[in-house]
Amino acid sequence: MKLTKERIVDAGMATFARVGYHGLSMRQVAQRLGTHAGSLYYHVRGKDELLALMADRVCRQAYDAGTTALAALPPEATWQDEIEAQAEALRRSIQQHPGGAMLLAESPRTLSSGALSLMERLLQTLLGAGVPTAHCGIAADTLLSHVTGFVLQEEGDSPAPAVTAEVYADLRARFPLVIERMPRLSQGEKFRRSIRLMCAAFATLVEE
Repeated sequence: MKLTKERIVDAGMATFARVGYHGLSMRQVAQRLGTHAGSLYYHVRGKDELLALMADRVCRQAYDAGTTALAALPPEATWQDEIEAQAEALRRSIQQHPGGAMLLAESPRTLSSGALSLMERLLQTLLGAGVPTAHCGIAADTLLSHVTGFVLQEEGDSPAPAVTAEVYADLRARFPLVIERMPRLSQGEKFRRSIRLMCAAFATLVEE
């Protein structure tokens, strides 16, 4: 089968899912494709460019998912609903790729059409809501960073260690707010509430 940039990105994503960000190499990608690493350089200049292409693919998939989510909203949906739909679409798109959050967080800082499309639509939503232009860029960037960071934390979650009754009682006495009063929420509900809190903060800018 002919070697193409798309096939190289496919192999890069599959290899990345197995070995992670720092373990990825062009040699491993070439092995997965059944060719020599030198053959890849006719299409991709190196690991940095490959990582950027992979991150761009995740962003483009998230943009398409966001388009679908926005189209499904009812006519009476608010701008906060639109922000939540875009954020949830990005979260789910990242989750579909093992290590996807690390890919977006640590990939080379290059502009890509996928990332710019996500940012552009968020800016349109915020501007349409009446958020002042001076604040929109920071607001959109904060949203995107929050989603990436949230999924990064989800990917790193491990089962809570077992504690004895004695240890639990000690923790409850020392940290009562954390142990007793913080609500126990699913990751999905926690994410939705976090986005709504951010939107509530943005809304104060509209009121000003």
